[in-house]
Amino acid sequence: MKLFTRLYVSIALMSCAGMLQAQGAAVAPPQNVAQLSASGAVEVVQDMLAMTLNTTREGSDPTTVQTQLKTALDAALAEARKAALPGQLDVRTGQFSLYPRYGREGKISNWVGSAELVLEGRDFTRISTTAGKIQGMAVAQTSFSLSREQRERVEGEAQALAINRFKARAADVARGFGFSAYTLREIAVNSNDQGGFPRPRMMAMEAKAASDAPVPVEAGRSTVQVTVSGSIQMR
Repeated sequence: MKLFTRLYVSIALMSCAGMLQAQGAAVAPPQNVAQLSASGAVEVVQDMLAMTLNTTREGSDPTTVQTQLKTALDAALAEARKAALPGQLDVRTGQFSLYPRYGREGKISNWVGSAELVLEGRDFTRISTTAGKIQGMAVAQTSFSLSREQRERVEGEAQALAINRFKARAADVARGFGFSAYTLREIAVNSNDQGGFPRPRMMAMEAKAASDAPVPVEAGRSTVQVTVSGSIQMR
C-alpha cells in the first residue's frame, strides 16, 4: 500500500512539473520578431461631382411656406430629370426643413423653410449645365470625390506598391540583423484617400450669378494611400 501511494505521488508531481514547463513555454516571449510598416500612394483626378442646389422661403403661415418650397422643388426636379442619365447625372432631393423664428417676446414671428436638390454623377458638363438652367434655386455647395470603380482601381495600384515596399523593407531589416530570410507572422492592410472636400458655399453661390449659365467647375485630385503593417519572424 505504501509503495502504491509513493508511486502515485511521484506520478502526480511529474505531471504537475510537465504542465508548468508547457505553460512556461507557451508564455515565453517570441524572439527575432520585428514590427514594420510600408505605404503606397497613388494620386488620381476625382471623377465624381455632387452639386447641391438650395432655395429658402419665409412667411407667417407654415403651410404657405411649405407649399412654396414644394412648388419650387417640383419645378427644379422636372427640369433636372430632362437631363438625367444613370451614372452620368443622377437626381435626388436633399434636406427639406421648416422651422419657426421667434421674436423678442418669445412668440413665433415667422416661419423659415429650405429645400435642396442634389445633382451628382460623372458628367461634369451635363451637371453644371443643368444646374444653370434651374430657376429659383441657387448652388449651395459642390464637392468632388472618386467613383467606386476609380477607387477600387487606384487602391489596387497603391496596395501593390505598399506590399512590394513592405517585402523589400522586411528583407532589409532581416539582413540588417544578420538573418538570411524571414516569414510573415501577421499582416494588416488599411487604405484611405485625401481630397474631395466641399467647396465653400459663397464661392458656389457667386458662380451661378448669371442666369441659365453653366456653373464653372473643375475637379481636384485625390491621393489614395494603402498601408501594410505587421510583424515578421526573422530566421
